[in-house]
Amino acid sequence: MSDGTSLAQRRERLVAEVLQTSGIRDERIAAALRDVPRHLFLPHLPPEEAYLDDAIVTKRDAEGQPISSSSQPAIMAIMLDQLALEPGQRVLEIGAGTGYNAALIRHIVGPKGAVVSVDIDADLAEAARGHLAGAGYPDVTVVAGDGADGYPDGAPYDRVIATVGVSDLAPAWLQQAGPGARIVVPLDVRGSQLAVEFGRSGSGGHWVSRSIAPCGFMRMRGSLAGPERTVVLQPGLSVMLPDGLMLADGQEIDGAALAAFLDGPPAEFATGVLTSSLQVFWGLGLWLAAGDRRSCAVAEERSAQDGQARLARAPLSSHGMAATAGILDSGGIAVLTAEPGSPGQLTLQAAGFGPHGPVLGAALAAHVRAWDQAGQPGSARLHVDAYPRSSPDEPGAASAAGDALLIERQATTFVVYHR
Repeated sequence: MSDGTSLAQRRERLVAEVLQTSGIRDERIAAALRDVPRHLFLPHLPPEEAYLDDAIVTKRDAEGQPISSSSQPAIMAIMLDQLALEPGQRVLEIGAGTGYNAALIRHIVGPKGAVVSVDIDADLAEAARGHLAGAGYPDVTVVAGDGADGYPDGAPYDRVIATVGVSDLAPAWLQQAGPGARIVVPLDVRGSQLAVEFGRSGSGGHWVSRSIAPCGFMRMRGSLAGPERTVVLQPGLSVMLPDGLMLADGQEIDGAALAAFLDGPPAEFATGVLTSSLQVFWGLGLWLAAGDRRSCAVAEERSAQDGQARLARAPLSSHGMAATAGILDSGGIAVLTAEPGSPGQLTLQAAGFGPHGPVLGAALAAHVRAWDQAGQPGSARLHVDAYPRSSPDEPGAASAAGDALLIERQATTFVVYHR
């Protein structure tokens, strides 16, 4: 390498960083990260770039929006820890991507285990097969198909994991899961994502969360695609609406008008709230999602050639991207902005744009202050219960909790609450 550092040394540095960031202590996961050569799964990159703790986009759609990636290794490690893999287990993975995560799983379950990975894109599935074979894991089964169908030929599975954001639990996954199975998915909660480890309840009729961790993944496509929709405002700048392309007042979103609003002067509102960037997204983001049907997320990709960034003061900004949360309605948008405070802390403001920007900005600032007054609740005490339509169980006392959020999906009712 140009600086004299070998790939083995870079891999060891990545392992150390992942362990520190994720907090995991499972030596089997650490050994998999050390032994599986990530650069073989990212042949389009200079090898040294594969050993950064970053998500790497590997495919975009016609509008330039990312639709597949190699996930951030730290998040992969957290979800593998939630999965609690054991040698000899049978594992179903939804979303093959590059094949790297399947290789990590195969490393842990060993030759007596079995790994099946399903991807909706035939080209990605074919590439993943090649990567896996080249890295020494040719016995991983990679299937091109709709992940919502699972892979019944390999059932029953001891573990099921999705590496794409899901809004529902596919009935096929539950049917193909063995009696003591765990299911780990990045669950979309009105625009926020949580890596939820589900296990069967005592009654066996529904599923309950065993652990929850914040995460961020590309959304699932195919028959189980959720209602979330992303609108490109201009190249590199997009807004995501949790409930589709309609605004809270029933109007269709106008991307060109929204981009013009963001070009105008903001109406700014101080909140006096001090917090961290992680708390903004995994705490305040959930608060907004549960409490305001107008909630949205705005993201911007940046390059060295870009001019003035639209999200210059976004609370999350690193590695060529920026992101913020806000509320959006006809005639305006309000987004969170931040100024650096003490080390690791940000002071939050709200900025409203467009004719209705001042009203939306004031409302967003009020949400921020209410969240702060409630103690800045995040995901630490969060629980999710999942009730399949086929289950005789009905949402119980948890659904009546004051802050409970009921999410009705095609196959499942989710109850999200703090305990």
